[in-house]
Amino acid sequence: MELQQIKYFLALARELHFWNTAERMFITQSALSRQIKALENELGVLLFERNKRSVKLTEAGAFLRDQWTPLLDEINRVHLQARKIHEGAFGTVRIGYPGSIAYGFMPDLITSISKALPELKVDLVEPTDISFEQLLLNYQMDMAFRRDPAENPALQSEFLYSEPYALVVPQSHRLTEANFTGMHDLENDKFILSNLAQTTYYTAGLRQIFEDYRITPDVRIETDFGGMVLGLVSKGLGVTILPYSYSFSALPNVRFITLPYRTNLYVTWRRSDNSPVLKNILKLVTEVANHYTIERS
Repeated sequence: MELQQIKYFLALARELHFWNTAERMFITQSALSRQIKALENELGVLLFERNKRSVKLTEAGAFLRDQWTPLLDEINRVHLQARKIHEGAFGTVRIGYPGSIAYGFMPDLITSISKALPELKVDLVEPTDISFEQLLLNYQMDMAFRRDPAENPALQSEFLYSEPYALVVPQSHRLTEANFTGMHDLENDKFILSNLAQTTYYTAGLRQIFEDYRITPDVRIETDFGGMVLGLVSKGLGVTILPYSYSFSALPNVRFITLPYRTNLYVTWRRSDNSPVLKNILKLVTEVANHYTIERS
């Protein structure tokens, strides 16, 4: 007994007309008759009472129609789901990201994913104490956005865009884009920064800025959460340096002054991952990133 035979049977059970059913199923009337006869022989059950004038279901045929109809609907749903998984339109993708892209790039990307792949579930992770690489290699994450390319050969990275670092000060601060001459203007200011002793790419960039200006920042508050840093700056508790993407937060009472230093954004994934979902997401990532090269001077 084949699935196609059951489909022929259910179609005939609805139409109760061989010629109309054959036309709907794109086969000849004689071929349909042979398929129904073969099914009856396989089951050992008479499914239809037929004569030259009419076709009607037997009691056994009506029973099988009622039992097989929901089963066939379920099979069709399963097949459709399997096709969506194969095409990368269904499933779950786990994405890691730094807080700096939470206000612009990530919302735009998630919007794009929601429109293109509405049945895909997205899990977002902002790691703090575990590295992106470790999470990717342990299959706890499928894709990660980061400020430096991956070093592990099992991972693959692609450059997306570049943006400047920015000095962030309270709105009432004396410095503006117009009168700012360099980091030496801030020798007596209190800073809110990540721990500069960390070995991350971001903190290495911060250290480079301070070393170039030969100043040691007076760090009064340390935190790795950019959103918290912005909130503290807006309260007048200090100044900071962040990627310019944080300006998209539109937080009141802060001013961004661009610096002559840039930071990059990369997307990283497992080199061996051939998932259709990943392929679809990477295509959307590239499309969104094409609008995100931030040129500020």
